[in-house]
Amino acid sequence: MHLEWSQIVTEAAEFRRELHRSPELGWSEHDTAAAVRDRLDSLGVPWRPCAGTGTVGLLAPDAAGRHVALRADLDAMPIAEATGLPYASERPGVMHACGHDGHTAALVAAARWLRAYEDRLPGPVTLLFQPAEEGGHGARGMIEDGCLDGSGRPVEAVFGWHNWPGLPFGRALCPDGAVMSANGTFEVIVRGRGGHASQPEATRDPVLAAAAIVLALQQIVSRRTAPHESVVVAVTSLNAESAATVTPGEAVLGGSIRAADDAARTRVFASITEIAHATAAAYGVEADVATTIRYGATVNHPGPAGELRDRLSTVLGPAWPQPSAPTPVLASEDFSYYLQRVPGAFALLGSAGTAPLHSADYDFDDGLLDPAARILVGMAGAPEPPT
Repeated sequence: MHLEWSQIVTEAAEFRRELHRSPELGWSEHDTAAAVRDRLDSLGVPWRPCAGTGTVGLLAPDAAGRHVALRADLDAMPIAEATGLPYASERPGVMHACGHDGHTAALVAAARWLRAYEDRLPGPVTLLFQPAEEGGHGARGMIEDGCLDGSGRPVEAVFGWHNWPGLPFGRALCPDGAVMSANGTFEVIVRGRGGHASQPEATRDPVLAAAAIVLALQQIVSRRTAPHESVVVAVTSLNAESAATVTPGEAVLGGSIRAADDAARTRVFASITEIAHATAAAYGVEADVATTIRYGATVNHPGPAGELRDRLSTVLGPAWPQPSAPTPVLASEDFSYYLQRVPGAFALLGSAGTAPLHSADYDFDDGLLDPAARILVGMAGAPEPPT
């Protein structure tokens, strides 16, 4: 059996690199879905399509115990890969820059073990292979298509994880409460009056006003947020195209925010709107503000989070907690949708390597496949793989 588990992990790494070569953006994961479904077919795991390119597998549907769901995400990102690896993306401008290839491979590895011990599973196990996590609300689409409904009995607990290069390998985060933040985006259109650059008195300069709004928005964190609160307000674009001698009539700025919870996000959005309008008025221009909610905070339920922490101790050893890392981290996850519907928990697993997520130099750490698959196997209640 030791050789069998080793072979499962080896084949998971090969599958992961296969996926890495052929990344697909959210809601377009057709080849990825086909690859996952082929492997489920080879294992004899029944599945159905869900939310288009998503897939839901089901094991031990008649087992009497708790119905558990395990989730992986499928999509890649619109980034040109710069790793130079032998298995680098073969699709220009698209790469697995967040490790979803590894998440998918780990769940396929766990599925192989769970299928071999299906008759010993305490309860049904649903496998969620989800599209469009990167801003596409894929989890919401899966839920709307019944991924948590089960076959006669709904899912009662859901578990997931994400690789996290910011933590050392063997360390993890899995708190009660928020583990990842709420996020959102904003756009401010500054409308002035254009004209000749030699006659500023005849114009209402939206570029100057937009620059002032950018500076004023930084005061939300420094002066409107308590020091112990985790908030980010990032202006990431400013566009006011014009000729060198022409003051434009309009400038557009945009960005994103992160907040520890949904209520804090609402307060930040209100501050952005207030500051943009007031600053624009001071400069004699107008501002139209649009704010968009993206993902809610990923909030672990205490009971399932305790179960997942116990499993982390079994797999990673008792030193797995990372006490110096504050939570929630200020990235966001659409796993939050699942946790709004059923109890569950989400963990961040430290990984080797230095390139951050969403970087053109990033690559998933294949050393995580063994512990991640073990964690998933344990959360399903299957026998322990050999070490």
